[in-house]
Amino acid sequence: MGAEARKKLVAEKFSELYGEKPRLWSRAPGRVDLMGSHTDYNLGHVMTMTIDRDTWIVARPRQDGRVCIQSLNAPVGDDFELSTLEQSRGCNWVDYVRGTAWALQQAGYQLTGFDGLVHSTVPIGSGLSSSAALEMACAVMFQQTSDFKLDPVEMALIGQAGENQYVGMNCGILDQYSSAMGQAGSALLLDCRSLVSQVTPMAAGISVVICDTRAERHLAGTEYGERRSQCEQGVEILRKHYPDIEALRDVCIEQLESHQAELPEVVYKRCRFIIEENQRVLDLAQALPAGDQQRLSELFRDSYQGARDLYQISASAMEAMLQAMLAAPGVIGARQTGAGFGGCMVGLVEEEGVADFAGQVQNDYAQRTGIQTQVYPVTASPGAGLIE
Repeated sequence: MGAEARKKLVAEKFSELYGEKPRLWSRAPGRVDLMGSHTDYNLGHVMTMTIDRDTWIVARPRQDGRVCIQSLNAPVGDDFELSTLEQSRGCNWVDYVRGTAWALQQAGYQLTGFDGLVHSTVPIGSGLSSSAALEMACAVMFQQTSDFKLDPVEMALIGQAGENQYVGMNCGILDQYSSAMGQAGSALLLDCRSLVSQVTPMAAGISVVICDTRAERHLAGTEYGERRSQCEQGVEILRKHYPDIEALRDVCIEQLESHQAELPEVVYKRCRFIIEENQRVLDLAQALPAGDQQRLSELFRDSYQGARDLYQISASAMEAMLQAMLAAPGVIGARQTGAGFGGCMVGLVEEEGVADFAGQVQNDYAQRTGIQTQVYPVTASPGAGLIE
C-alpha cells in the first residue's frame, strides 16, 4: 500500500470512529539489528538500522485528561485516565501507550489526552521492534497534544523506562533509540553506554532482506530476563577480580577465560557470547562500508552460531530459515535479529539477486516447515517524527 492510499485508509477509519478527520499525525519506524543481539543491556555496541515499515498514530486532542486509542491491527483498544494510570494489565498492546504516558508524567511532563487510531506495517512479535515503534509514535503524539519538545535520546529513554517499569519488559535501549534516531539510507553504530551513535554507510550493491519465520515470540518475564540476569551474575563474579568493570562490555575474552572455573557453565556461555558479539559489531562497522563480502559472511555466521550455541536463543524455525537463506542465490550472510526465540532473520544479499533470493527462500522454507513465510528487502528510514 502506498503512502497516499494508507493516509486515505487511516483518515477514513478515524472519521468512522470519532466523527471527524484526524488533526495530528505521527510515525515511528521499526528496526533491524544487523549485529549485536543482547549487547545493549550489557552496555556494549550494536549495529542497528531503521526499516521502511512503521507505526502511525492519527489523533485529535481531548481536554478531559483521557486517552482513547484504537488500532487497525488489533481488535480491542482501550481508553484510560491520565491522572490515574495503573500498572500494566499484561499482554495488551495498549500497555505500551499507557507506559509511555506514565513515563512522560514521571519525567515531569503535563499531558493532554487524545482520541487516536494506530496503523502499523511493522510485523508484531517478529523481532522488528513493533512495541518501540508504538512507544515512539506515541511520544511524538503527546508532544503535539501537550506542547512540549523532547530531544530524540530523551524520548528513547522515556520509552525504555515505560517498557521496563510499567510494561515489565526489562529491555535495553536499542529498540527505542533506533526508532527515535534512525537515519535514512544508513545504519547506526550505537554505543549503548554513551548513547552516542555513528552513521555507518552500507557499500553499494548490498541489500538488507528480512525473512520472517512466522514463529511468534513472547519475551516479557521469560528467557529474555533470564539471559540478562545471567550476564549480570557474570559481572558480579568477575568484579571481584576487576573492580572497575561495570558491564560485560568492559570484559575482554582473556579475563573471562582466566576465571572460567569460577563461573557456572551457563553463565560462562552467556558472557562469552556477549563479549564476542560486541567485538563482531565493531568489526562489522569496518566490513559493511567496505563491502567485504567474505568478512560479512564470517561475522554473520559466527553471530548466529554463538547465539544458538552459547546464548541459546535459537528455535527450530530459525534453524530452518537459516538453512533456506544460506542455500539461496545471492546470499552474503544470514543471522537472527531481535531477541531470538523465533521472529525474523536478517540477510545481506547481493542487490541484483534479491528477487531470486526471496523466491527460493519462500519455497525452501515452506518445504522444510510447511509455513508460508514473508521475505522482503528493507531500506533505512528516518527516525520518529511527524507525518507531513
